[in-house]
Amino acid sequence: MLGPFQEVSHIGFGSELERRPDQGVLDRISQIQPKLIFSVEAVIYNGKEHDHMEKLQNVVKGLPDLKKVIVIPYVRSKETIDLSRIPNSVFLNDFLSTGKEGDHGPQLEFEQLPFNHPLFIMYSSGTTGAPKCMVHSAGGTLIQHLKEHILHGNMSSNDVIIYYSTTGWMMWNWLVSALATGASIVLYDGSPLVPSPNVLWDLVDKLGITILGTGAKWLAVLEEKNLKPGETHSLQTLHTILSTGSPLKPLTYDYVYKHIKNTVLLGSITGGTDIISCFMGQNFTIPVYRGEIQARNLGMGVEVWNDERKVLWGESGELVCTIPVPCQPTHFWNDESGIKYHKAYFAKFPGVWAHGDYAKINPKTGGIVMLGRSDGTLNPNGVRFGSSEIYHIVEAFEEVMDSLCVPQYNKDREERVILFLKMANNQVFTADLVKRIRYAIRVALSARHVPAFILETKDIPYTISGKKVEVAVKQVIAGKDVKQRSAFSNPDSLDLYKNIPELQNF
Repeated sequence: MLGPFQEVSHIGFGSELERRPDQGVLDRISQIQPKLIFSVEAVIYNGKEHDHMEKLQNVVKGLPDLKKVIVIPYVRSKETIDLSRIPNSVFLNDFLSTGKEGDHGPQLEFEQLPFNHPLFIMYSSGTTGAPKCMVHSAGGTLIQHLKEHILHGNMSSNDVIIYYSTTGWMMWNWLVSALATGASIVLYDGSPLVPSPNVLWDLVDKLGITILGTGAKWLAVLEEKNLKPGETHSLQTLHTILSTGSPLKPLTYDYVYKHIKNTVLLGSITGGTDIISCFMGQNFTIPVYRGEIQARNLGMGVEVWNDERKVLWGESGELVCTIPVPCQPTHFWNDESGIKYHKAYFAKFPGVWAHGDYAKINPKTGGIVMLGRSDGTLNPNGVRFGSSEIYHIVEAFEEVMDSLCVPQYNKDREERVILFLKMANNQVFTADLVKRIRYAIRVALSARHVPAFILETKDIPYTISGKKVEVAVKQVIAGKDVKQRSAFSNPDSLDLYKNIPELQNF
């Protein structure tokens, strides 16, 4: 479904991408070849209207098996929307009317289905190729989410929950499952800073919200703006603030308890699209320690290992799950042999799920500190994505021969994205090119995908087998040495990324 709440839909295409489909969407849904698509015709973000029909048209072109496109008038009236551009398209009301039976409409029929019946397809970030299509079960997803909502979060039918999220993030699915507890959910479409940075706090007071979920970056922005919601709002109903997307800094804990509300449960939670839920998170029965996720979740078998499979306490290592869990994918789409599934999670430690995160468990409190991804996934400002999504856009520019997209971290584990461009022959790196690339990324993905720096490089490292190497460059710009230089076809290229002036003050 392409529509409001999905960040990728907020802005239409620019001139650079008019002749090609929306790669971010097609990289995912083209793999499953859907028969129906539901889409809004436009969205409003930051107070501006952005037409959605051109993006929808490009997506439809890339889906040959599509049978019907259902357009939902969201911003404009249907009389002002031209459906002639979209083959096999129909407005939502007209589509629904075709299913009516008699005066009262069709009767709902409930069928008993097996526990592992497929419910959602979630997509990986696409770091090393096409995003993986992870199939999650109805039973596994529901029982896992109810465990987290009720047992960990103490949620009941009296609660009102909002989680500021896009529909492309698993927190959307997690939020919807709260309906099974009897709680009410609040959906907010738009910027969390417009019409004012207090817009979500205004909703808390207006609607009696009891649980507010957000990304860690939003809380940091409020802190930077010196906002003090505890002084400007009642927040009487609010008992829990949840944060995910990136690690919650210790200073942000201080900010929340000093300037928002000192009696809330501040729960930093973490898990992933892979399990459509959390490995670790909030627990209303135990204390909150600044800078730490409270606890490993019930029934998850979470440990931190070194490469020799030794359990680590108070040391950083690989996050693993040692027992099967109902929320793991039943399979990957188009992976009948299970090879992709095994490679994704069980290749590092045979028989044990390795999640691709580095973490540390405090032996005194049981709290967990997340230390970042152990692969090349990019996650600035709580938006997780793969470098290939950037490459699809950037390398469509004729001026660019090649590109490399890597994360850079500061001492507080905040992340920003650096994009390096290798220019094509007889092409010049200019400020205008940088501007156009920034615009194209913003248009095709979102503003939060735009790299912090776009810099020129003369060469990009590759392995002997022809694979672009991101992790090594990430290490070099962090001041670390890369020892296995024999694996590179052009090892001297690594020296180009040492001591880059623009990257020193972060």
